[in-house]
Amino acid sequence: MKMRNNPGREVFAPTASSPDEAATDTKRVVPSPSLSARNRRRFLKGGMFAVGATAFGAGLAPSRLLASQDDDRTPITKGDIAILRFLQALETIETDLWQQYSELGGTQDNEVSGLNGGNVPYTQALQLLDGDMPQYIHDNTDDEISHARFLGNYLQSIGVQPVNLTPFAQLPSSKADGARQVGRLTNLTQLTIDTSFWSQYRSITNPDFDPNAVFAQAVPSLNVGMHTAIPRNNDDTAGSVINPDDPTQSTFPDLLKAIAFTAGFHFAFIEQGGTSLYPALAQHVTNLEVLRILLSIGPSETMHFQTWQDKAGNATPLTVFDKTNNSSVTFAALQDAQGETDPESLNGDTLQANLIMPEPTHFLNPKFGPVAIIRPTSTKLGGAQAAVNSFVKDGLFRGQKPLNNPELVRVLLQLAEEADEARRGL
Repeated sequence: MKMRNNPGREVFAPTASSPDEAATDTKRVVPSPSLSARNRRRFLKGGMFAVGATAFGAGLAPSRLLASQDDDRTPITKGDIAILRFLQALETIETDLWQQYSELGGTQDNEVSGLNGGNVPYTQALQLLDGDMPQYIHDNTDDEISHARFLGNYLQSIGVQPVNLTPFAQLPSSKADGARQVGRLTNLTQLTIDTSFWSQYRSITNPDFDPNAVFAQAVPSLNVGMHTAIPRNNDDTAGSVINPDDPTQSTFPDLLKAIAFTAGFHFAFIEQGGTSLYPALAQHVTNLEVLRILLSIGPSETMHFQTWQDKAGNATPLTVFDKTNNSSVTFAALQDAQGETDPESLNGDTLQANLIMPEPTHFLNPKFGPVAIIRPTSTKLGGAQAAVNSFVKDGLFRGQKPLNNPELVRVLLQLAEEADEARRGL
């Protein structure tokens, strides 16, 4: 039954319905993995596809309405559900891209993130950034898999159907050795990477405080044209001379080096988004258990970002033209870039590679003085819709159909809008 504790905030209490009845209810809104394009459009038009015309609607099993498990009995609200469902969908996207990286460049073992032997030239080229890159890629992948799985399981535990993006896994895999030949949600071969995250954290300027601030690109050419972060086929690794016992003695063509360096910066770009997203959305959560989820997962994204921005800074000077994407990329020696200045940089031009700790910045009010923080954390700049739009600009969904307005993007933006509209209840 519905209850109203506060004006404008709809909350839910449990019913006596059985778990079996709940399962029956949720099955009504689960699209088949073989859903046709016409049926996908029908789901979207009707506000279903486990997305819903409202933040709750299609994903909620009416026979398992929600109550809190917290000591203060604060209920889980529609806004909380919208935030959880969006994060579960976005973690599914991240899982998809990280699985591709792990198949080709991660440590290969009996875990789900690496089962096909990997791609030896690509794996060793990544080790030009750091000898531990394969292990880090493997572990980042497992973390994202765990995030998506946990959020899905939690949603089911409270009677809400997780978002199913399986029908959109239609993009082709890399044809290079090591890649599984399965449908993908994301495209890692035509990326346009915004590397301004690099100077954003090395500057005293806070984008939340100054939304018009301009932050220098660490690799300006990655933010122009299209670039691949994985080998597309074995032609991209041809010419490599591999020393299996000592990767430092292996040699690689410049194109493969550029692909590996592009991946390094893309890793940091992806994880910076999660670093900002979780604290931005946490400000709109009502239920304390849901808040605990966001506050617990979010810092792991920050740990990922800290690792990757450190490794990306080891890229060596290089200029390569990629005939397939018709794009050129130039990497500079960021170790030699301008470091800290006196006074501190006000223009976001601090690019020195080893400045990986966040520079103190203005927050809330300049009278409080600079403080080291995660940024941005406002919903406008770091919320759900901003996260989806950054992925779109990154080129992650190039090739999704229809090409001019992909259905997957429309689904993600609908989920994002509902998450951003959530408001904390008092």
